[in-house]
Amino acid sequence: MAVMDTVTIRELRNRGGEVVDRVEAGVHVTVTRDGRPVAELRPLRPRGLRAAELVERWRRLPPLDPGALRQDIDALIDNEL
Repeated sequence: MAVMDTVTIRELRNRGGEVVDRVEAGVHVTVTRDGRPVAELRPLRPRGLRAAELVERWRRLPPLDPGALRQDIDALIDNEL
């Protein structure tokens, strides 16, 4: 569950940078005016990668050696299981 906080509109005006820093750190902030909630600030989701970026990353991966992969797996997993 996200951490929630409340600030007055005056605090947002006077300490806007600090409030945004809290939001960036994951805090959901409700802004109030005369004690009533009027707005909500929340962190944005990280931007996803476009298909072209994913394909380019895939092209730069080192080649896979199936024999070496199998040896690594065998070294990590108990064969008695």
